[in-house]
Amino acid sequence: MGSNGTPGVEVRPAGSAGATRPAKRRLLVGTAVALGALSLTGCSTATTEQWKRLGLPEGASDRTEAIRSLWVGAWIAALIVGVLVWGLILYVIVRYRRRNDQTPRQVRYNLPLEVLYTLAPFAIIGVLFFYTIEHGNQVTAFSKDAQHTVNVVGQQWQWTFNYKDEVDGQQGVWETGTLDKPAQLWLPVNESVHFDLNSPDVIHSFWVPSFYFKLDVIPGRTNKFELTPTKTGTFAGKCAELCGLYHSRMVFSVKVVTRDEYDAHLRELAQRGQTGAATGGQDAHTIPGHGEQEGNK
Repeated sequence: MGSNGTPGVEVRPAGSAGATRPAKRRLLVGTAVALGALSLTGCSTATTEQWKRLGLPEGASDRTEAIRSLWVGAWIAALIVGVLVWGLILYVIVRYRRRNDQTPRQVRYNLPLEVLYTLAPFAIIGVLFFYTIEHGNQVTAFSKDAQHTVNVVGQQWQWTFNYKDEVDGQQGVWETGTLDKPAQLWLPVNESVHFDLNSPDVIHSFWVPSFYFKLDVIPGRTNKFELTPTKTGTFAGKCAELCGLYHSRMVFSVKVVTRDEYDAHLRELAQRGQTGAATGGQDAHTIPGHGEQEGNK
C-alpha cells in the first residue's frame, strides 16, 4: 500500500521485462522452425518431386524435355526480372524517401534510364521469343517415317481411336468410348506414333499432360503431330476445349505398353469385329454444312 492508502505498484527487478522478450522470441523462432520441418517431412516423395518440376507432371514422351526446359527457363527469367524490379522499388523507397517539406529537384530527362527501360523489355522478349520458336520446332517436328499411325476422332462427348496398323490381314482396327466407359488409347513404348486429329461436330482439344503436348481437334481440318512414348504406364487424357454439356466427362486414358502387348490388344480388337475405321461420319473430314475439306495442319 502507498502512504496515502492507495494500492502500491509492484516493483520488479530491473531488466526482468527485457529478459522475457528474448525468451519469447526464441520460442517463436523454435516453433516456426519445428512447424517448417514438420511440413517438409509430411510431404510425400511424389509431392516433393513435383515441386522440383515446378508443378509439371512426370514426363512420358520424347517431347518432354523441350517443353520442360522452356517452362523452367521462363520461370527463371520471370524470377530474375521480379527480383530486379522489387530491388529497384525498395531502393527508391529508401533512397528517395521524404526527409523534409521541401519540393524535390525536378528532373525532366534522364537519357540512360529511358534507354534502359526501353531496350530491356525488347531484350527480354527477344530471348523468350527465340527459345519459344526453337523449342516449339522441336515439339512439332515430324520424322520421315513414323512406325505407327493413329487417327483420333473427338466427338461430343467421347473419343474414337483408329489404329492404322495391319492386323491379321485387316487394314486398321478401332475402339471408342462412352460417357460411362471412357476410351483407352494403347501405344507401344519407345516407338514413334503419328497422330491425325479430326472432329465431326465442334472444336475439341486432345491433351495428355504427361506427354507435354496439346493440339486442337477442329471440324473440317486434319491437325497432325508426332511423338514417341518413353515410359510404360497408364496416363490421363482429356479434352482441353469447352465443347458442350458433357465436356467434363470427355476424358480418356493412355496405356503405354510393350510392343507384344500392343499387338495383342490390336488382335483382340480385330477379333471383336472392330476393323476398318470409325470416323464419326463424313463431317469428321468436312466443314459441317458445307461439305468441303478445309485443309491440313
